[in-house]
Amino acid sequence: MSDSTLRDSITAAMKAAMKARDKERLGTIRLIQAEFKRIEVDERIEVDDTRALAVLDKMIKQRRDSADQYSRAGREELAAQENYEIGVIQEFLPAQLSEAELSALVDEAIAASGATGMQAMGAVMGQLKPQLQGRADIGAVSQLVKARLTA
Repeated sequence: MSDSTLRDSITAAMKAAMKARDKERLGTIRLIQAEFKRIEVDERIEVDDTRALAVLDKMIKQRRDSADQYSRAGREELAAQENYEIGVIQEFLPAQLSEAELSALVDEAIAASGATGMQAMGAVMGQLKPQLQGRADIGAVSQLVKARLTA
């Protein structure tokens, strides 16, 4: 975000949802803010943009897992709700990386770490994770790295 913080944009989105009387969107934004507040109370810290991105990433991963489980159980209405929440949360994340950009970053990380086999996967992922936080699905990146290291 430009000069405003991620938290400011989430607060502004909450106010807009309240004015528009969009209950579903408002509920999801309140879930985000509640998670930030929980972390601040539990850990006695102020959630900065870096930590906020990590929290939003985790929330999306949880919802993807839930939506998948609901779909497999035949509960499409619950899966649809989870997918809606994913869409709202993703609005606050930076633009997702394209396949080409992601592939280039993976190649750079492998070259920089000198990785030659699967035993170096942790080092490659450790180097990639901070760059990709909120910009790519880490699980998909992990599969890509695994494929490159075994090839």
